[in-house]
Amino acid sequence: MTSVAGTPETALVPEHAAQQAAGQACAPSDLSAAHLHPHPALAALTVGAIGVVFGDIGTSPLYAFREALGQSSAGGIDPSEILGVLSLALWSLFLVVTVKYVIFLMRADNQGEGGVLALAALARRALGMRSKVAIVLGAAGASLFYGDAIITPALSVLSAMEGLRTIPSAAHIFNEGVVRALTIGILIALFLIQARGTAQVSKLFGPVCIVWFVAIGALGIWHIADEPSIVRVFLPTYGVSFLATHGVTGLFVLGAVFLTVTGAEALTADMGHFGKLPIRIGWFFLVFPALALNYLGQGAFALSRLEDAAARGVPFVNQDWFFLMAPEPLRPALIILAGFATVIASQAVITGAFSLTQQAIQLGLLPRLRIRQTSAVFAGQIYLPAINWLLLIGVLVLVIQFKTSSAMAAAYGIAVTGTMVVTTLLAYIVVRHRWNWSRPLALAAILPFLTLDLIFFGANILRVIEGGWVPLVIAASIGLIIFTWVRGKKIVSAFEKRQSIPLSDLAAALEKRPPERVSGTAVFLTANPHATPGALLHNLKHNKVLHERNLICSIRTADRPFVEESARAKVERVDDNFSIVVLTYGFMESPDVPRDLGVGNKTEQLGLDPMRTSFFIGRNTLKPDAEKGMPPWQDRIFMFLQRNASDPTDFLRIPPGKVLELGEQVTV
Repeated sequence: MTSVAGTPETALVPEHAAQQAAGQACAPSDLSAAHLHPHPALAALTVGAIGVVFGDIGTSPLYAFREALGQSSAGGIDPSEILGVLSLALWSLFLVVTVKYVIFLMRADNQGEGGVLALAALARRALGMRSKVAIVLGAAGASLFYGDAIITPALSVLSAMEGLRTIPSAAHIFNEGVVRALTIGILIALFLIQARGTAQVSKLFGPVCIVWFVAIGALGIWHIADEPSIVRVFLPTYGVSFLATHGVTGLFVLGAVFLTVTGAEALTADMGHFGKLPIRIGWFFLVFPALALNYLGQGAFALSRLEDAAARGVPFVNQDWFFLMAPEPLRPALIILAGFATVIASQAVITGAFSLTQQAIQLGLLPRLRIRQTSAVFAGQIYLPAINWLLLIGVLVLVIQFKTSSAMAAAYGIAVTGTMVVTTLLAYIVVRHRWNWSRPLALAAILPFLTLDLIFFGANILRVIEGGWVPLVIAASIGLIIFTWVRGKKIVSAFEKRQSIPLSDLAAALEKRPPERVSGTAVFLTANPHATPGALLHNLKHNKVLHERNLICSIRTADRPFVEESARAKVERVDDNFSIVVLTYGFMESPDVPRDLGVGNKTEQLGLDPMRTSFFIGRNTLKPDAEKGMPPWQDRIFMFLQRNASDPTDFLRIPPGKVLELGEQVTV
């Protein structure tokens, strides 16, 4: 049992035994757009997918080739190194994004939803009682994602603003300090508007990103003409030869090359919002060609500059190839377009962090936080103030600490590669135990992907000292919070289980010695509907009354993203005094207890009079104990998390004036 509220009294109980964790980017509404508009909206969905799904990976050309080439520049750069880096970049896009994600992993969906959490839910369902490994992997993937969510806005917006320094006439104005100040201003504005919601401006994301991809593809085509022979890098021998001849340096380069595929997770994470087909159409017909052409153009441009430097007898210096490709008169427009594209990429990651947190709360991995709906039309438009401000603080610290996008790039790959390793391990569980492939066939399918992920992860681990420690520290901190919260809730649940008595026993006792009755309905929220809620016992003990109608309500989280309305509420009559109600939600849905109990709707099975209904919630006071339970330092963390959890009335949508809280002291 896991709890989503501050106490087990408002716990969310997974349908089987324990639960898993998270997917990212845009959380869909109760019915995904792909399901609502399967045919006529294909073009609109494809445009939307281009604006949301590909924002992160689409801005990688700003820095990926430059950083990868920079890692090989210690002994000077020669043509073979440019060709080798470019070959590695293109083959990474093909193998990691196209083959692994677009072709293979998009098949592993949970009712249309994808991402590491949805995959973990499938794995947990496939393993049954052995689901602890799926929970741990899901929690690890969720923890690593927060590192990505902090680094992406900082790196992408900063790299776009650094393009201002490539304008010769303005380079003296836009020094590092000014570029950082502009970046900080844009990021603060971006996080400030989150509270207002992004439903209206998000309509522009698709068209802006289409212009972006057309522009970067056109730039690439223009410069491929400088060195048409650059297309030979499609032969993998150039990349293999580079790695074979560069030793440890080759691994550092490989770690930087991975920047070309950051954002690939969004392709599966956003399946529920757009559907598989629109994402695949966007990738194959626009995004992949535009990225490949741009990288080829950057490589051709670098080769021509190298030849020019050699002819003039001057040193060849690694530069900001992306912006330098544009003619100087057009460069300001490209910088503005890049600014919009990076803001869109950042928005997708921020929205993903909100969605991920909502799912983690639903699954009991994190304490409940205040969640606001910012759209009356789309349930996926949510805002979490606590996460928003924590992300902003983290982003600003990174910009101020690292100062340049090149310094920050070293911190980027570890979080993403770690998440990819987790995704691949979960995919093996799904393939082996849910799709029922034989072990040899499952290994044959997954091992090549896992090997590739581990190579990239190992290459990025080499850059820990350069800044790779940042996402690891963030992930470790989130992981500690998840571990402490889950363990603490388990201790509190065990205490309540010891103190509880079966509801059937209480019902029988009250039949023999009925207490004084009061009119109206009492709804008691509890984790275990077959045990007497603590709030009910306290009400009988201290108030010595029983309502004329009593509902014992438990909220469960299914291992699928959405639950049909017809399956939402299950009612079990105990006797004339008590009924058990179990409300089941998908892990991407927000509970609304009054609505689903039919409060105010007399036509519903559970229709209740809002003026005669009271909600009872258990809220226990925690007391640390050094001799048992968790270590004192962990007790303090758990108590801090519970104290700062949002009010259960907000989370469960219960009117505050209708709630009574009762509880006792619990030692943790």
